Amino acid sequence: MAAAEEFREEPDLSRESMDDTSHNTKVGLIPEFEPIDSLPEQNKTLEDDEEELFKMRAKLFRFTSEDEHPAWKERGTGEVKLLRHKEKGTVRLLMRRDKTLKICANHYITPLMELKPSAACDRAWIWKTLADFADESPKPELLAIRFLNAENAQIFKAKFEECKKEQKKTEKSSVHFCNTL
Repeated sequence: MAAAEEFREEPDLSRESMDDTSHNTKVGLIPEFEPIDSLPEQNKTLEDDEEELFKMRAKLFRFTSEDEHPAWKERGTGEVKLLRHKEKGTVRLLMRRDKTLKICANHYITPLMELKPSAACDRAWIWKTLADFADESPKPELLAIRFLNAENAQIFKAKFEECKKEQKKTEKSSVHFCNTL
């Protein structure tokens, strides 16, 4: 019976009795174990089925009108990409923030989009999208993008306009195909 009483005895939790090596066993914490197998890291960005048409560093802004004072708010700085889906042919604009890689712009380029120059800066463009998917649900946005210099802004505009024309051709061919059925 004396042996059973030894097990019921409370552990000595005084500072003198606790060192780093015996801490887990005395307090009853869960010991750490090394994993048996390690899983490979997966870098799935949902861009696997798309070809990159354009990529450049920029700063993105969105116009907020829900505040008391409507204003341009910074959405993020990072690489803006124009991506074409290999099978569908759709082109989307995707931008992720530098450090967090959180998406700050994600919408399709449509023939109706109009890229307008910013009145305040020759290296920035403004456009509207009816459905930006950067947040959880799609919503219309008024966006502005600013590049390092005017030359980069012109390169972006040229590629954006090229994508718009491409989408217009795709749209016409699919309408023609539907009408022939």
